[in-house]
Amino acid sequence: MKKLFVLFAGVLLNVLIFTAFAGEQDRSPYMTRTFPASSIKDVDAQTSGGSLTLTGDADSKATVEVYVSRSDWSAEKIKQTIEENYTLEIKVENGKLYVSAKQKGSFMNWNSGGLSISFKISVPKQVNSNMQTSGGSISISNLSGSQNFKTSGGSLAVDNLTGDILGATSGGSISVSNSKDNIDLKTSGGSINAKDCSGKISLKTSGGSLSLKNLSGDVDAATSGGSISASNIKGTLKAGTSGGSIRADDISGNIESYTSGGNMDVKMTSVTEYVKLSNNGGLNLSLPAGKGYNLSIKANKVEASEMKNFQGIIEDSKIEGTVGNGGPEINVKSSQRVNLSIE
Repeated sequence: MKKLFVLFAGVLLNVLIFTAFAGEQDRSPYMTRTFPASSIKDVDAQTSGGSLTLTGDADSKATVEVYVSRSDWSAEKIKQTIEENYTLEIKVENGKLYVSAKQKGSFMNWNSGGLSISFKISVPKQVNSNMQTSGGSISISNLSGSQNFKTSGGSLAVDNLTGDILGATSGGSISVSNSKDNIDLKTSGGSINAKDCSGKISLKTSGGSLSLKNLSGDVDAATSGGSISASNIKGTLKAGTSGGSIRADDISGNIESYTSGGNMDVKMTSVTEYVKLSNNGGLNLSLPAGKGYNLSIKANKVEASEMKNFQGIIEDSKIEGTVGNGGPEINVKSSQRVNLSIE
């Protein structure tokens, strides 16, 4: 019975958070504070029951908007509840903007508390941030610097960031776009969608699919419970899943990919140093013609299109040898069928 109550409380909290976040854009802020933009170099933002939005689009003034919600409550009752049960802090000290909403004490009384308090923050582009919420989503955009953000109960939306980007969520999806340099994003309970990014990119999820488009650099993407789709990747792609298929198209550079529970389709536009593939399902690999390769392909059944200037061994279960004068290492292993085409 105790476990059931905890589960119900968690579900109710997420419903209230989602409802509050969905309606924020249609409400006026509960409170607004402004500061000279030139005085802010860092942001520290925390809330336990709402969302956080940080954008680097401030002109001469930095702005903090506070949004408070609770269904069917009047503005007067919300104001009274905040004054009695919450501490709101919005201040600038030594170049750092502090923004936080904290409950007084450790109560959780849905009749007197449980408000969703969210912040929408606008600062200069050159700003570092540290943000955390245990009950809402995080949106961060148009910033250059070091960004560290975490939520236990919502999604992450990242756009147009430059620098060190470190984000994590335990209960939502992640979208990242138009960002570069060092990107490290993780989720334990959702999918990841990444597009138009470059640099050193690490994307990990334990419970969803991965969609990768128009990425360049070193890309490390992994999931324990979903499929991976990658297109127009330039550089080195490492992609793995324990429970889904992998489709990689228009890959220029290197690829190392594995799946324990699905098929694999890989089409290389160009190969720099290596292709390393392994799975327990069917595997299709396409390589560009007119290039030299060192081939090592092993499977239950191997089929290949006509290969010009090939020297080596072709058998039902393996291909070992070189195409042309040799070149990038092509290593493929599958417990089922491999289809190789060079065209």
